[in-house]
Amino acid sequence: MRAVYMYGAGDVRVIDVPEPAIKNPTDAIVRVVRSCICGSDLHPYHRMKPSETGRGMGHEFIGVVEDIGSDVSRVRKGDFVIAPFKYSDGTCEFCQEGLQTSCRHGGGYGEDGPAGQAEFVRVPQADGTLYVVPNNASVHVDGDSKLLPDLLTLSDVYGTGFHAAYKGGAAPGKTVTVIGDGAVGLLAVLSATQLGAEQIILMGRHQTRTNLGKEFGATHVVPERGAEGVEHVKKLTGGDGTHVVIEAVGNEDAYTTGLEILRPGGTFSRVGVPQFKGAPEGFDTLFWKNGTMTGGVAPVRAYIDRLLPAILNGSAHPGRVFDRSIGIEDAPDGYRAMDQRESLKVQLTFP
Repeated sequence: MRAVYMYGAGDVRVIDVPEPAIKNPTDAIVRVVRSCICGSDLHPYHRMKPSETGRGMGHEFIGVVEDIGSDVSRVRKGDFVIAPFKYSDGTCEFCQEGLQTSCRHGGGYGEDGPAGQAEFVRVPQADGTLYVVPNNASVHVDGDSKLLPDLLTLSDVYGTGFHAAYKGGAAPGKTVTVIGDGAVGLLAVLSATQLGAEQIILMGRHQTRTNLGKEFGATHVVPERGAEGVEHVKKLTGGDGTHVVIEAVGNEDAYTTGLEILRPGGTFSRVGVPQFKGAPEGFDTLFWKNGTMTGGVAPVRAYIDRLLPAILNGSAHPGRVFDRSIGIEDAPDGYRAMDQRESLKVQLTFP
């Protein structure tokens, strides 16, 4: 089969590898119908050291169950499934608390071979991990369903955006600022809208993206950065800042901007993968404002039940964040396009 591997910074290849087989009785094999490139995939694209063996890439995919292990009972062959970006058993105390990313028996794809950007994927802990899409979703497994991009977002990016807004406390009467106009930031805007936030400010400089943010519910766009951006946000919020700050970038500038625009007593929700160490948390930051820090790695498996109905009834289209759709053979160009900001988020299709 064909799979995407990375061999070092900027070195993405599509190679032939053996199809995965059942290894443990709790495994399933999924034939991938759609996958995609994540913004977090760009971190190794920038910094990965050269490797002779390479690394299987990808963690977001949907597809059809082709085979199951002897202990798998909830998932059946032929099921159309959403695969959250981390696998989990669904039974440990953390899974029961809705923290599947902290599962005692969980992990990530590609630990011993190809990952989510491949024609077939071995999914450990299949019963706890895979979400079976209801039959009434009218999903066509031959790949022609208009629902597929929306369903794909439930494997990571939509659930991560919702996690940011939900943990941050977006709600009626609350003001929210989202820092970052990437796919996660835009779906945090959509999620804050769905949660009823009164004012949603999107801090972003790419007009095509911020236009989509407005369609998702942003009431204001702030393109400035640094002190000018902080001043603009405070002006929009009567000088106090916002109740909720969602940081969907991960760099230090975004973090410090978020601290400055946080309203006293507000909540700072971080979902951008941190790219720096030593985040300031002294007297003049969260402590003085009585602020709350939250966010983190999103347990997206916990949110699918809540987010799927709006997709199925047509009231939400998170898949609009995909602005380019290519075959797996063109994956290297997809990485390049996202790295050079020619594309917001690239979807991979399979024969």
